[in-house]
Amino acid sequence: MSPPAAPAPLLIACALGIERIALRGKGRGGTDGPVTVLRTGMGPAAAERSVTRALAGPALRDAAVLATGFCAGLAPGMHPGDLVVAGETRDPRGGVPCVGTDVLVRELARVVPGRTVHTGPLTGSGHVVRGNERAELLATGAIAADMESAATLLGAVRAGARPVAAVRVVVDAPEHELVRIGTVRGGISAFRVLRSVLPAYLEWHRSLLLPRR
Repeated sequence: MSPPAAPAPLLIACALGIERIALRGKGRGGTDGPVTVLRTGMGPAAAERSVTRALAGPALRDAAVLATGFCAGLAPGMHPGDLVVAGETRDPRGGVPCVGTDVLVRELARVVPGRTVHTGPLTGSGHVVRGNERAELLATGAIAADMESAATLLGAVRAGARPVAAVRVVVDAPEHELVRIGTVRGGISAFRVLRSVLPAYLEWHRSLLLPRR
């Protein structure tokens, strides 16, 4: 009898050093396969290039990919520290559907109780979203924006068929812009939430490995 196949690894991609610090701040117990937290650098080009390079190596060739970090909320009523689970990511090149969003919503509610979890399209931008641009992006149906998630997932699926997802923590929103007083408080809130979410990502990964009925 041949030995069982090794579990597919998990690649968690984020852009900033502070995001990587948050994600590595907790233990990784409970995962069924190896986990890599990759700092891609800022912007869509850097994210796609870094993830494509990582997936080209044999260790991560079959990895599931989850893009995460901070984002701009687009909808009125969003607050720093809210979570966004993408149903799909979008950029001018097209959309990428996400897998296992129900698992992520359930597990995030469990590991970060009391935080609002929003679901919907996550749009890519080549720059930090400000002012009236939020309303323009909201009119497209997107609920949040960031610079890397769409490019990360597009690069991931172009490198081969695999499960992908994106989860972002709102760091600013229409009533809580970064340029306003309260920025530090919002940033600290978002950091604390991001530091707590890794167990939900590991459960999402584990769920992908379970046999489907």
